[in-house]
Amino acid sequence: MKKTLVCVVGARPNFMKIAPIIKELNNLTDQVQPYLVHTGQHYDQAMKAAFFEQLGIPEPDVDLEVGSGSHSEQTANIMLRFEPVLDKVKPCAVLVVGDVNSTIACSLVAVKKQIPIIHVEAGLRSGDREMPEEINRILTDQISDSLFTTERSAEANLIREGIGAERIHFAGNVMIDTLLANLQLAIPFSTTLNDYQKSDNIQEGHYALLTMHRPANVDNPEVLSRLLQSIVDISHKLPVIFPIHPRTKQRIEQDGLSDLIDSGNIICLPPVGYLQMLGLMKSAKMVLTDSGGLQEETTALGIPCVTLRENTERPITVEQGTNTIVGTNAAMIKACVEDILVTGGKSGRIPEYWDGNAARRIVAEIEKIYL
Repeated sequence: MKKTLVCVVGARPNFMKIAPIIKELNNLTDQVQPYLVHTGQHYDQAMKAAFFEQLGIPEPDVDLEVGSGSHSEQTANIMLRFEPVLDKVKPCAVLVVGDVNSTIACSLVAVKKQIPIIHVEAGLRSGDREMPEEINRILTDQISDSLFTTERSAEANLIREGIGAERIHFAGNVMIDTLLANLQLAIPFSTTLNDYQKSDNIQEGHYALLTMHRPANVDNPEVLSRLLQSIVDISHKLPVIFPIHPRTKQRIEQDGLSDLIDSGNIICLPPVGYLQMLGLMKSAKMVLTDSGGLQEETTALGIPCVTLRENTERPITVEQGTNTIVGTNAAMIKACVEDILVTGGKSGRIPEYWDGNAARRIVAEIEKIYL
C-alpha cells in the first residue's frame, strides 16, 4: 500500500531545499505519495508562485495561509492549522527542512501525535541563542527521528547534544542540488537590471551583490546606519546591486536612511526570483550578505563572500569555502573588501557531498527506514 509523506515548506529558503527532494520522491511512485504543505509563513503570493514555477515545485496540496505575526503568534497559528492536516492525511512521517518557524511548529505537532520527523539540514549551530533560527534548530533536532546533515561538523554538534549516531545521516547539501540543477537556467544579471530599467553600464565581474535582512542588522538603527555607510563607501569603488528585502526596506525608510543609500553607487531592486538571484550571484565580484544560504551558494560557485554577522552556523563555508565573517565592524568590512579587490579573495574548495546528489541520498535512506 502506498504511504503518504508530508513535506513542509514555509519560507523562501525552504523552497530551494524541498525541490530536489520532491523530485526524487516522485521517482518512488509505487511506494510513496509526497503531500506538500505550504504554511504560508512567507506570504508574498507572487514571489511564492515565481519560486515554485522556477524550481519545478508542484502546487502545494494545502496552503495554511498563516501570514505574518510575532514569532510566537506565527508558530502557534501554524500548529493550530497543521494538526487537522495530519489527522486527515495520516502520514508515515513528516519531513521538515531548515530552521524557520514552520520547521519547529510542524515538528512539535508531529511529535505530539507520535508521527516520525525527518529533519533535513540538521545539526547546524551558530552558538548564538539570540537568533530565533538557532532555537528552532536545536529544538527540531531534539525531537527528530532521522537527521540529515550537510557537513560533518553537524554530526559532532548533534552527538554533543545527546542525539544517537544511528539517527544521523550525512547526506550533503540539497541547496547545492538545486543550484547545480539550475545553473544553466540562471537569468543573466544584465537581463534582470534591464527588467527593472536600471543602469546597463554594470559589467560582469565588476559589481558586488548585497543582501541583508537579519533582525540584528536591520532592526537596530545604529547598526543599520553603520552597515549602509560601509556599503556606500564600497560602492564608490565597486557598484553594488541590492535586492532589498521588504523588512529591510521598511526599516531604511522608518530610520530615515534612504538619502544615505542614494548617496552611493547602489542599484536597488525589489526582491527577485531564484533564477534572477542566481544570475546576479554568479556574475558578481563578491557577495556581501547576512544570509546563511548565500554563504553556501557562494562557496559552491567559488565567489568571495563577506558575511555581515558575528558568527555562522555554516562553518564549512569559512573553513573550506570562500566565506569570511566580518560582523558589522566598518574597518573589518572595508579590509575584507579591499583584500578581495586586490587579491581576488579566498578561492576555497567544494565541500564533501556538495555534488548535486544529496536529495538522492536522503530519499534512499527514507525508502529504507519508512517505506
